[in-house]
Amino acid sequence: MKGLLIAAFAASLVAAIGADAPTPKMPPNPVTVDADGTVHVPAMSIPVSEFLSPEGKAYLAEHLTAMQHPEKMVQQNGVPAFLAGYLKRQYELFPVVREDATVGGVHAYIYTPKSGVAPDNAKRVLINLHGGGFMGCWPACGELESVPVAALGRVKIVSLDYREGPKYQFPAASEDVAAAYKELLKTYRPENIGIYGCSAGGMLTGMSMAWFQKHGLPNPGAIGIFCAGGTVGVGFGGDANYISSPAGEARLMMAPPPPADGKPAPRGGGMGYLANADTKDPLVAPAVSLDVLAKFPPTLIITGTRGFELSSAVYTHSRLVKAGVEADLHVWEGMFHGFFYNPDVPESRDAYDVMVKFFDRHLGK
Repeated sequence: MKGLLIAAFAASLVAAIGADAPTPKMPPNPVTVDADGTVHVPAMSIPVSEFLSPEGKAYLAEHLTAMQHPEKMVQQNGVPAFLAGYLKRQYELFPVVREDATVGGVHAYIYTPKSGVAPDNAKRVLINLHGGGFMGCWPACGELESVPVAALGRVKIVSLDYREGPKYQFPAASEDVAAAYKELLKTYRPENIGIYGCSAGGMLTGMSMAWFQKHGLPNPGAIGIFCAGGTVGVGFGGDANYISSPAGEARLMMAPPPPADGKPAPRGGGMGYLANADTKDPLVAPAVSLDVLAKFPPTLIITGTRGFELSSAVYTHSRLVKAGVEADLHVWEGMFHGFFYNPDVPESRDAYDVMVKFFDRHLGK
């Protein structure tokens, strides 16, 4: 019976591709390819992914529209206009107590769930490093990244107001993270401390691990690199600069690199904080060194298919795995940079769940 089925399949295949079969007529291909592999794609429309929840589809459309209006990104008291509604909503959904503090000489906000810290978390703490391109979004981004995790995980979170550009430059923020970490080590064992952040904060999380290594500080129990990776270049680098970025931000986040005979691309991805930094230094871009990555603690990476950091996140994950580090990569279909700031979207709730479970699984181990 098996032989008969194989013979029948072979006969049908021969009939389908026989010498006398007409060649199908294909439409002209508008995509062209240069000898060096550069692909030229004509203008096209990108619909919303069918895999998104209804709320996610509406959220993406809202975000893309907002990104076409620069005034919505203007900050008032550290809160970009387009994020203000999400911040208010988080406080309605996730009751926390915020305490103004100084930790190791670094200004911080400490978030504690109103329901109380869970018994299993009594000796644990998370450090949040907020996003904002190393040039703002404090306290908004710190709160958006801390409030839901503190409430849902029933864990204390210390969000650091680290030094940023343009007033300060690398390694000021790494120094601040190390100072606060050393202070917390007086109360918490290193394996009971987790560190995470989104965007610039995700980058700074990786940078801090390299900084800790150089200065002899013990590893924390686990880290989270969200909305970012461990590379620095033109933007976050890779295909995402040209594919994911316009699809997720309705604009080009970074101009293509100039021709070889033109001016060099901006150092530090165009971020003032990194303007004088060496983008091949592991203290700035830890993914360039497998030796540095090999000493990382368990690492959670979160991104989206429309996040302009997608390539950096995927590349960093592959390098961590190559270096033998336990690393989890979660990519949300159809979602963009920092998507989980909106707490009313199922995709955001799924991301919070991943974060809480990851740290619960790894801290104290």
